[in-house]
Amino acid sequence: MKRPLIITGVVLFLDQLIKIWIKTHMRIGDQLFVLGDYFRLYFIENNGMAFGMELGGESGKLFLSLFRVVAVLGIGYYIYRLAKEGSSKYLIIAMSLVFAGAMGNIIDSVFYGKIFSFSGYGEPAVLFPPEGGYAGWMHGKVVDMFYVELFNMDRASAPSWLPDYFFGPDERFIFFRPIFNLADASISIGVAMIVVFYRQIFGKQAPAAAPENS
Repeated sequence: MKRPLIITGVVLFLDQLIKIWIKTHMRIGDQLFVLGDYFRLYFIENNGMAFGMELGGESGKLFLSLFRVVAVLGIGYYIYRLAKEGSSKYLIIAMSLVFAGAMGNIIDSVFYGKIFSFSGYGEPAVLFPPEGGYAGWMHGKVVDMFYVELFNMDRASAPSWLPDYFFGPDERFIFFRPIFNLADASISIGVAMIVVFYRQIFGKQAPAAAPENS
């Protein structure tokens, strides 16, 4: 169980360290350019799922938070069984990354509403404000900050074969538009590992030898 614990601990520590710094040093909509237009820190919050997707309303938010808790408990038990049975190291690492990412966003959803003041366009949020947090348990917002812009072109410059739905309201094709966090990236890397190492993880076992005729 050492490998899953190390992976989960490292991802959670870095994910929460980045989020807390963003919350306490940046305002909603603030941007910090790291590698020109290609990579920047862009502070937003969302009520829902990975990469800024949302499940609407207070009831939707509560349902999503509870679902995350149940799902991560199931993933944690699955990893325990994998480690105990000596399963593929690729699968254990991949599921540990998925588990760590899910845990990272659960922490935001469950606790951030209670331990942070509201993040707005005025001042950065305060950790453990004297007046209390901006929301109740299970109603915290997930912090996103990574914006990677590999391609940015207007319709006139884009290839003619590129479908219209790739263009946003600004008539530009931008790859990659969603703003995400380290927890989202951890989940995506874990899923990608399962795809890439599918043969090593789910490789067919050698067929049993046919019984000899007496």
